[in-house]
Amino acid sequence: MRFTIRSIDRSAAVSTLTLDAPSRELALKAATERGLRVLSVENARAVRLPGARRAGGDFPVGQFSQELLTLLNAGLALVESIETLSEKETRIERKDILDSLVTDLFRGNSLSNALAQFPASFPALFVATVRASERTGGLPEALEKYVAYQYQIDTVKKKIISASIYPVLLMVVGTLVIAFLMGYVVPRFAKIFEDLGGEIPWMSRLLIGWGHFAHDYGLMLLIAVGLSLAGLGLWITRPQTPARIVRVLQRLPALGERIRIYQLARFYRSLGMLLRGGMSAVASLELVSDLLPGALSRQLKIATQLIREGTPISQAMEKTGLTSAVSARMLRVGERTGQMGEMMERIALFYDNEISQWIDWFVKLFEPLLMAFIGLVIGFIVVVMYFPIFELAGSIR
Repeated sequence: MRFTIRSIDRSAAVSTLTLDAPSRELALKAATERGLRVLSVENARAVRLPGARRAGGDFPVGQFSQELLTLLNAGLALVESIETLSEKETRIERKDILDSLVTDLFRGNSLSNALAQFPASFPALFVATVRASERTGGLPEALEKYVAYQYQIDTVKKKIISASIYPVLLMVVGTLVIAFLMGYVVPRFAKIFEDLGGEIPWMSRLLIGWGHFAHDYGLMLLIAVGLSLAGLGLWITRPQTPARIVRVLQRLPALGERIRIYQLARFYRSLGMLLRGGMSAVASLELVSDLLPGALSRQLKIATQLIREGTPISQAMEKTGLTSAVSARMLRVGERTGQMGEMMERIALFYDNEISQWIDWFVKLFEPLLMAFIGLVIGFIVVVMYFPIFELAGSIR
Protein backbone atom coordinates (compact mmCIF):
# COMPACT_ATOMS: atom_id res chain seq x y z
CA MET A 1 0.00 0.00 0.00
CA ARG A 2 1.06 3.59 -0.58
CA PHE A 3 0.75 6.29 2.07
CA THR A 4 1.05 10.06 1.79
CA ILE A 5 2.85 11.47 4.83
CA ARG A 6 2.88 15.16 5.76
CA SER A 7 5.75 15.93 8.09
CA ILE A 8 8.23 18.49 9.37
CA ASP A 9 11.81 17.78 8.38
CA ARG A 10 15.02 18.75 10.16
CA SER A 11 15.03 22.19 8.57
CA ALA A 12 11.59 22.87 10.10
CA ALA A 13 9.95 22.85 6.69
CA VAL A 14 6.66 21.09 5.99
CA SER A 15 7.07 18.38 3.34
CA THR A 16 4.95 15.66 1.76
CA LEU A 17 6.35 12.16 1.25
CA THR A 18 4.86 9.08 -0.41
CA LEU A 19 5.94 5.69 0.93
CA ASP A 20 5.19 2.05 0.13
CA ALA A 21 4.48 0.06 3.29
CA PRO A 22 2.40 -2.99 4.27
CA SER A 23 0.47 -0.99 6.90
CA ARG A 24 -0.11 2.51 8.26
CA GLU A 25 1.95 1.78 11.37
CA LEU A 26 5.00 0.68 9.35
CA ALA A 27 4.72 3.77 7.13
CA LEU A 28 4.67 5.96 10.25
CA LYS A 29 7.66 4.09 11.68
CA ALA A 30 9.65 4.42 8.45
CA ALA A 31 9.04 8.19 8.36
CA THR A 32 10.02 8.58 12.04
CA GLU A 33 13.27 6.68 11.48
CA ARG A 34 14.15 9.18 8.75
CA GLY A 35 14.10 11.94 11.36
CA LEU A 36 10.74 13.36 10.31
CA ARG A 37 8.08 14.73 12.65
CA VAL A 38 4.88 13.24 11.24
CA LEU A 39 1.80 15.43 11.01
CA SER A 40 -0.56 13.06 9.17
CA VAL A 41 -0.60 9.71 7.38
CA GLU A 42 -3.18 9.09 4.67
CA ASN A 43 -3.76 6.44 2.03
CA ALA A 44 -2.48 7.64 -1.33
CA ARG A 45 -5.29 7.63 -3.88
CA ALA A 46 -3.66 8.84 -7.03
CA VAL A 47 -5.95 9.38 -10.01
CA ARG A 48 -4.53 7.50 -13.00
CA LEU A 49 -5.54 7.46 -16.61
CA PRO A 50 -6.57 4.06 -18.03
CA GLY A 51 -3.50 1.97 -18.59
CA ALA A 52 -1.20 4.26 -16.59
CA ARG A 53 1.38 2.56 -14.43
CA ARG A 54 1.23 2.58 -10.67
CA ALA A 55 3.75 4.68 -8.83
CA GLY A 56 7.04 2.82 -8.73
CA GLY A 57 5.95 0.59 -11.56
CA ASP A 58 8.63 2.06 -13.82
CA PHE A 59 11.50 1.11 -11.50
CA PRO A 60 14.31 -0.26 -13.72
CA VAL A 61 14.76 -3.68 -12.16
CA GLY A 62 17.15 -4.86 -14.88
CA GLN A 63 19.39 -1.83 -14.49
CA PHE A 64 19.21 -2.11 -10.70
CA SER A 65 20.27 -5.77 -10.87
CA GLN A 66 23.17 -5.03 -13.22
CA GLU A 67 24.48 -2.12 -11.17
CA LEU A 68 24.08 -3.97 -7.87
CA LEU A 69 25.91 -6.97 -9.34
CA THR A 70 28.76 -4.73 -10.49
CA LEU A 71 29.15 -3.14 -7.04
CA LEU A 72 29.02 -6.49 -5.22
CA ASN A 73 31.64 -7.96 -7.54
CA ALA A 74 33.79 -4.88 -6.84
CA GLY A 75 33.87 -5.84 -3.16
CA LEU A 76 31.23 -3.54 -1.65
CA ALA A 77 28.86 -4.86 0.99
CA LEU A 78 25.17 -5.19 0.18
CA VAL A 79 24.02 -2.20 2.25
CA GLU A 80 26.88 -0.09 0.97
CA SER A 81 26.04 -1.02 -2.62
CA ILE A 82 22.38 0.00 -2.30
CA GLU A 83 23.40 3.21 -0.51
CA THR A 84 25.68 4.01 -3.45
CA LEU A 85 22.84 3.44 -5.90
CA SER A 86 20.58 5.68 -3.80
CA GLU A 87 23.16 8.48 -3.73
CA LYS A 88 23.46 8.55 -7.52
CA GLU A 89 19.70 8.36 -8.12
CA THR A 90 18.07 11.64 -9.18
CA ARG A 91 14.40 10.62 -9.34
CA ILE A 92 12.70 11.06 -5.98
CA GLU A 93 10.40 8.04 -6.27
CA ARG A 94 13.24 5.64 -7.03
CA LYS A 95 15.48 7.20 -4.39
CA ASP A 96 12.75 6.70 -1.75
CA ILE A 97 12.53 3.02 -2.67
CA LEU A 98 16.28 2.54 -2.40
CA ASP A 99 16.39 4.43 0.91
CA SER A 100 13.62 2.19 2.25
CA LEU A 101 15.61 -0.89 1.23
CA VAL A 102 18.63 0.42 3.13
CA THR A 103 16.50 1.15 6.19
CA ASP A 104 15.04 -2.36 6.19
CA LEU A 105 18.49 -3.91 5.83
CA PHE A 106 19.78 -1.89 8.79
CA ARG A 107 16.84 -3.23 10.80
CA GLY A 108 18.06 -6.74 10.13
CA ASN A 109 15.50 -7.70 7.49
CA SER A 110 16.57 -9.77 4.52
CA LEU A 111 16.85 -8.20 1.09
CA SER A 112 14.02 -10.37 -0.25
CA ASN A 113 11.63 -9.20 2.49
CA ALA A 114 12.64 -5.60 1.84
CA LEU A 115 12.00 -6.01 -1.87
CA ALA A 116 8.66 -7.71 -1.25
CA GLN A 117 7.31 -4.49 0.29
CA PHE A 118 7.34 -2.90 -3.17
CA PRO A 119 5.34 -5.27 -5.41
CA ALA A 120 4.71 -2.48 -7.93
CA SER A 121 8.45 -2.02 -8.42
CA PHE A 122 9.99 -5.48 -8.01
CA PRO A 123 8.26 -8.43 -9.72
CA ALA A 124 7.61 -11.56 -7.68
CA LEU A 125 10.05 -13.51 -9.84
CA PHE A 126 12.91 -11.17 -8.92
CA VAL A 127 12.02 -11.34 -5.23
CA ALA A 128 11.90 -15.14 -5.38
CA THR A 129 15.28 -15.27 -7.12
CA VAL A 130 16.84 -13.16 -4.36
CA ARG A 131 15.11 -15.23 -1.66
CA ALA A 132 16.44 -18.46 -3.15
CA SER A 133 19.97 -17.02 -3.23
CA GLU A 134 19.78 -16.09 0.45
CA ARG A 135 19.59 -19.78 1.30
CA THR A 136 22.84 -20.50 -0.50
CA GLY A 137 24.63 -17.19 0.02
CA GLY A 138 25.04 -16.66 -3.73
CA LEU A 139 23.39 -13.28 -4.33
CA PRO A 140 25.83 -12.21 -7.11
CA GLU A 141 25.19 -15.47 -8.97
CA ALA A 142 21.42 -14.99 -8.62
CA LEU A 143 21.63 -11.42 -9.89
CA GLU A 144 23.74 -12.58 -12.80
CA LYS A 145 21.11 -15.18 -13.70
CA TYR A 146 18.34 -12.60 -13.49
CA VAL A 147 20.27 -10.15 -15.68
CA ALA A 148 20.77 -12.91 -18.26
CA TYR A 149 17.08 -13.84 -17.98
CA GLN A 150 16.00 -10.24 -18.49
CA TYR A 151 18.36 -9.91 -21.45
CA GLN A 152 16.84 -12.94 -23.17
CA ILE A 153 13.29 -11.69 -22.57
CA ASP A 154 14.15 -8.21 -23.84
CA THR A 155 15.89 -9.66 -26.90
CA VAL A 156 12.75 -11.52 -27.97
CA LYS A 157 10.55 -8.48 -27.30
CA LYS A 158 12.85 -6.21 -29.30
CA LYS A 159 12.82 -8.73 -32.13
CA ILE A 160 9.03 -8.66 -32.23
CA ILE A 161 8.84 -4.87 -31.96
CA SER A 162 11.47 -4.23 -34.63
CA ALA A 163 9.75 -6.69 -36.96
CA SER A 164 6.41 -4.91 -36.54
CA ILE A 165 7.64 -1.33 -37.00
CA TYR A 166 7.84 -1.37 -40.80
CA PRO A 167 4.45 -3.09 -41.41
CA VAL A 168 2.75 -0.72 -38.96
CA LEU A 169 4.39 2.29 -40.61
CA LEU A 170 3.36 0.99 -44.02
CA MET A 171 -0.24 0.56 -42.89
CA VAL A 172 -0.32 4.07 -41.38
CA VAL A 173 1.08 5.70 -44.52
CA GLY A 174 -1.23 3.66 -46.75
CA THR A 175 -4.24 4.60 -44.65
CA LEU A 176 -3.32 8.29 -44.77
CA VAL A 177 -2.93 8.17 -48.57
CA ILE A 178 -6.30 6.45 -48.98
CA ALA A 179 -7.91 8.94 -46.57
CA PHE A 180 -6.44 11.84 -48.59
CA LEU A 181 -7.78 10.41 -51.83
CA MET A 182 -11.25 9.73 -50.41
CA GLY A 183 -11.52 12.93 -48.38
CA TYR A 184 -9.89 15.52 -50.68
CA VAL A 185 -9.33 14.27 -54.23
CA VAL A 186 -12.55 12.29 -54.81
CA PRO A 187 -14.91 15.18 -53.82
CA ARG A 188 -13.21 17.42 -56.38
CA PHE A 189 -13.39 14.76 -59.08
CA ALA A 190 -17.07 14.33 -58.28
CA LYS A 191 -17.69 17.96 -59.24
CA ILE A 192 -15.80 17.44 -62.52
CA PHE A 193 -17.84 14.33 -63.34
CA GLU A 194 -21.11 16.21 -62.81
CA ASP A 195 -19.99 18.94 -65.18
CA LEU A 196 -19.08 16.35 -67.83
CA GLY A 197 -22.52 14.80 -67.84
CA GLY A 198 -23.20 11.68 -69.90
CA GLU A 199 -23.27 8.06 -68.79
CA ILE A 200 -21.01 7.39 -65.82
CA PRO A 201 -19.99 3.87 -64.70
CA TRP A 202 -21.60 2.46 -61.58
CA MET A 203 -18.43 2.52 -59.46
CA SER A 204 -17.75 6.12 -60.48
CA ARG A 205 -21.29 7.07 -59.43
CA LEU A 206 -20.54 5.61 -56.00
CA LEU A 207 -17.45 7.78 -55.77
CA ILE A 208 -19.52 10.81 -56.79
CA GLY A 209 -21.99 10.02 -54.01
CA TRP A 210 -19.16 9.71 -51.53
CA GLY A 211 -17.71 12.99 -52.79
CA HIS A 212 -20.99 14.82 -52.13
CA PHE A 213 -21.23 13.27 -48.69
CA ALA A 214 -17.63 14.18 -47.77
CA HIS A 215 -18.15 17.73 -49.06
CA ASP A 216 -21.41 18.30 -47.18
CA TYR A 217 -20.47 16.60 -43.92
CA GLY A 218 -16.68 16.98 -43.89
CA LEU A 219 -16.54 18.54 -40.41
CA MET A 220 -18.76 15.84 -38.93
CA LEU A 221 -16.56 13.18 -40.54
CA LEU A 222 -13.44 14.71 -39.00
CA ILE A 223 -15.10 14.83 -35.58
CA ALA A 224 -16.26 11.21 -35.93
CA VAL A 225 -12.78 10.07 -36.96
CA GLY A 226 -11.20 12.01 -34.07
CA LEU A 227 -13.63 10.52 -31.54
CA SER A 228 -13.06 7.04 -32.97
CA LEU A 229 -9.28 7.41 -32.66
CA ALA A 230 -9.63 8.74 -29.11
CA GLY A 231 -11.88 5.83 -28.17
CA LEU A 232 -9.47 3.38 -29.75
CA GLY A 233 -6.58 4.94 -27.81
CA LEU A 234 -8.46 4.67 -24.50
CA TRP A 235 -9.40 1.07 -25.26
CA ILE A 236 -5.80 0.14 -26.06
CA THR A 237 -4.52 1.66 -22.81
CA ARG A 238 -6.94 -0.35 -20.66
CA PRO A 239 -5.17 -3.09 -18.65
CA GLN A 240 -7.50 -5.82 -19.97
CA THR A 241 -6.97 -4.95 -23.64
CA PRO A 242 -3.62 -6.73 -24.27
CA ALA A 243 -4.96 -9.98 -22.85
CA ARG A 244 -8.07 -9.73 -25.01
CA ILE A 245 -6.01 -9.05 -28.13
CA VAL A 246 -3.82 -12.06 -27.35
CA ARG A 247 -6.90 -14.26 -26.91
CA VAL A 248 -8.22 -13.17 -30.30
CA LEU A 249 -4.86 -13.75 -31.99
CA GLN A 250 -4.56 -17.18 -30.40
CA ARG A 251 -7.62 -18.31 -32.34
CA LEU A 252 -5.72 -17.88 -35.60
CA PRO A 253 -4.29 -21.29 -36.59
CA ALA A 254 -0.61 -20.46 -37.23
CA LEU A 255 -0.23 -17.33 -35.12
CA GLY A 256 -1.94 -18.86 -32.08
CA GLU A 257 0.62 -21.67 -31.88
CA ARG A 258 3.52 -19.18 -32.06
CA ILE A 259 2.02 -17.13 -29.23
CA ARG A 260 1.71 -20.31 -27.18
CA ILE A 261 5.36 -21.15 -27.87
CA TYR A 262 6.42 -17.64 -26.78
CA GLN A 263 4.47 -17.94 -23.53
CA LEU A 264 5.94 -21.37 -22.83
CA ALA A 265 9.45 -20.07 -23.53
CA ARG A 266 9.06 -17.34 -20.90
CA PHE A 267 7.54 -19.85 -18.49
CA TYR A 268 10.34 -22.42 -18.90
CA ARG A 269 13.07 -19.78 -18.59
CA SER A 270 11.59 -18.42 -15.36
CA LEU A 271 11.02 -21.88 -13.92
CA GLY A 272 14.51 -23.02 -14.85
CA MET A 273 16.08 -19.99 -13.19
CA LEU A 274 14.24 -20.66 -9.94
CA LEU A 275 15.11 -24.37 -9.96
CA ARG A 276 18.77 -23.59 -10.53
CA GLY A 277 18.56 -21.15 -7.63
CA GLY A 278 17.60 -23.95 -5.25
CA MET A 279 13.82 -23.62 -4.99
CA SER A 280 11.62 -26.69 -4.98
CA ALA A 281 9.63 -27.62 -8.08
CA VAL A 282 6.20 -27.03 -6.53
CA ALA A 283 7.15 -23.66 -5.02
CA SER A 284 8.67 -22.55 -8.32
CA LEU A 285 5.59 -23.61 -10.28
CA GLU A 286 3.28 -21.72 -7.94
CA LEU A 287 5.43 -18.62 -8.24
CA VAL A 288 5.53 -18.51 -12.06
CA SER A 289 1.87 -19.50 -12.51
CA ASP A 290 0.95 -15.88 -13.34
CA LEU A 291 3.20 -15.94 -16.41
CA LEU A 292 0.79 -18.21 -18.26
CA PRO A 293 -2.59 -16.74 -19.24
CA GLY A 294 -6.01 -18.31 -19.49
CA ALA A 295 -6.15 -21.98 -20.42
CA LEU A 296 -2.40 -22.49 -19.99
CA SER A 297 -2.62 -21.22 -16.41
CA ARG A 298 -5.38 -23.72 -15.65
CA GLN A 299 -3.33 -26.50 -17.21
CA LEU A 300 -0.38 -25.49 -15.04
CA LYS A 301 -2.47 -25.76 -11.88
CA ILE A 302 -3.35 -29.33 -12.85
CA ALA A 303 0.31 -30.08 -13.56
CA THR A 304 1.35 -28.60 -10.20
CA GLN A 305 -1.16 -30.82 -8.41
CA LEU A 306 0.13 -33.89 -10.26
CA ILE A 307 3.74 -33.04 -9.32
CA ARG A 308 2.69 -32.51 -5.71
CA GLU A 309 1.20 -36.01 -5.76
CA GLY A 310 4.49 -37.48 -6.99
CA THR A 311 4.16 -37.45 -10.78
CA PRO A 312 7.47 -36.67 -12.56
CA ILE A 313 7.68 -33.18 -14.00
CA SER A 314 8.04 -34.38 -17.58
CA GLN A 315 4.93 -36.56 -17.37
CA ALA A 316 2.86 -33.88 -15.63
CA MET A 317 3.80 -31.28 -18.22
CA GLU A 318 3.14 -33.64 -21.10
CA LYS A 319 -0.25 -34.74 -19.76
CA THR A 320 -1.45 -31.17 -19.36
CA GLY A 321 -0.28 -30.00 -22.79
CA LEU A 322 2.52 -27.72 -21.58
CA THR A 323 5.15 -29.27 -23.83
CA SER A 324 5.98 -29.81 -27.46
CA ALA A 325 7.57 -32.91 -28.96
CA VAL A 326 11.05 -31.45 -28.43
CA SER A 327 10.54 -30.08 -24.93
CA ALA A 328 8.97 -33.33 -23.68
CA ARG A 329 12.10 -35.28 -24.65
CA MET A 330 14.40 -32.64 -23.19
CA LEU A 331 12.50 -32.72 -19.88
CA ARG A 332 12.94 -36.48 -19.66
CA VAL A 333 16.67 -36.06 -20.26
CA GLY A 334 16.79 -33.40 -17.55
CA GLU A 335 15.18 -35.76 -15.06
CA ARG A 336 17.66 -38.53 -15.87
CA THR A 337 20.68 -36.25 -15.50
CA GLY A 338 19.39 -34.30 -12.51
CA GLN A 339 19.78 -30.97 -14.33
CA MET A 340 16.16 -30.00 -14.72
CA GLY A 341 16.74 -26.27 -14.22
CA GLU A 342 19.45 -26.07 -16.85
CA MET A 343 17.40 -28.20 -19.25
CA MET A 344 14.39 -25.87 -18.91
CA GLU A 345 16.57 -22.89 -19.82
CA ARG A 346 17.78 -24.81 -22.87
CA ILE A 347 14.16 -25.48 -23.83
CA ALA A 348 13.46 -21.74 -23.58
CA LEU A 349 16.49 -21.01 -25.77
CA PHE A 350 15.26 -23.54 -28.35
CA TYR A 351 11.83 -21.92 -28.35
CA ASP A 352 13.39 -18.44 -28.73
CA ASN A 353 15.35 -19.55 -31.78
CA GLU A 354 12.22 -21.08 -33.27
CA ILE A 355 10.25 -17.87 -32.67
CA SER A 356 13.01 -15.72 -34.20
CA GLN A 357 13.10 -17.85 -37.35
CA TRP A 358 9.31 -17.70 -37.66
CA ILE A 359 9.30 -13.90 -37.22
CA ASP A 360 11.91 -13.52 -39.98
CA TRP A 361 9.86 -15.74 -42.30
CA PHE A 362 6.61 -13.96 -41.48
CA VAL A 363 8.06 -10.49 -42.05
CA LYS A 364 9.58 -11.48 -45.40
CA LEU A 365 6.19 -12.80 -46.53
CA PHE A 366 3.87 -10.25 -44.92
CA GLU A 367 5.58 -7.02 -46.00
CA PRO A 368 5.32 -7.66 -49.79
CA LEU A 369 1.72 -8.83 -49.40
CA LEU A 370 0.83 -5.72 -47.41
CA MET A 371 2.49 -3.44 -49.97
CA ALA A 372 0.66 -5.20 -52.79
CA PHE A 373 -2.70 -4.89 -51.00
CA ILE A 374 -2.27 -1.17 -50.29
CA GLY A 375 -1.09 -0.60 -53.86
CA LEU A 376 -4.15 -2.40 -55.24
CA VAL A 377 -6.54 -0.34 -53.10
CA ILE A 378 -4.94 2.96 -54.09
CA GLY A 379 -4.72 1.89 -57.73
CA PHE A 380 -8.39 0.87 -57.74
CA ILE A 381 -9.47 4.25 -56.38
CA VAL A 382 -7.37 6.11 -58.96
CA VAL A 383 -8.62 3.99 -61.88
CA VAL A 384 -12.27 4.41 -60.84
CA MET A 385 -11.74 8.18 -60.57
CA TYR A 386 -10.21 8.44 -64.04
CA PHE A 387 -12.47 5.90 -65.77
CA PRO A 388 -15.14 8.47 -66.82
CA ILE A 389 -12.37 10.64 -68.27
CA PHE A 390 -11.12 7.67 -70.28
CA GLU A 391 -14.69 7.10 -71.50
CA LEU A 392 -14.98 10.77 -72.49
CA ALA A 393 -11.67 10.66 -74.37
CA GLY A 394 -12.81 7.56 -76.23
CA SER A 395 -16.11 9.17 -77.27
CA ILE A 396 -14.27 12.29 -78.54
CA ARG A 397 -12.08 10.13 -80.74
